[in-house]
Amino acid sequence: MNNQIFFFFYNLAHQSVFMDGVILFCALYLPYLVSLSAFVFLLFHHEVLQADDKVAAFIEKKKEILISFFSGAIAWTLAHFLKEIFLAPRPFRVFSDVVPLLTKVDHSFPSGHATFYMALAFSIFLSHKKVGSIFIFFAIIIGIARIASGVHFPVDILGGFILGIIIASFVEYIDNFLLKKFKK
Repeated sequence: MNNQIFFFFYNLAHQSVFMDGVILFCALYLPYLVSLSAFVFLLFHHEVLQADDKVAAFIEKKKEILISFFSGAIAWTLAHFLKEIFLAPRPFRVFSDVVPLLTKVDHSFPSGHATFYMALAFSIFLSHKKVGSIFIFFAIIIGIARIASGVHFPVDILGGFILGIIIASFVEYIDNFLLKKFKK
């Protein structure tokens, strides 16, 4: 089933210059836009702009930014550590007829992109459900593009998503635990 889903998305590549451009944009450049959008949202969303004391509101938002991006950074680091444990080959190493749109030389499982962007998105989702849902959607688009570009199997993306959600939940739990402990 993993291979069937892989080829379903991979077969979108190499059909036209336009479609390859869309896949490459979503796999390479959309992640930067998502990171920037997350940072801008967390920095300037309505709570800061409507606050009487904008400086105090900004300082509170700084913590939220740090937690969200810290979740992503921990998740990304753990994903790269796990790649060295699992040593899963990329699709173009398994199937000689797969020509990737991107050049990757490391291992495949779990996807660092899927892990980072799902951790970031889920961290935002825990505090801001509507906007977090949009970021989760973008994480899914990035994951699908990584499959279509021929550098990841679906299981790599799914593993990254699960790892990202677990890490974001764990960081949120630790933050809440420490917050309660030090308020006493």
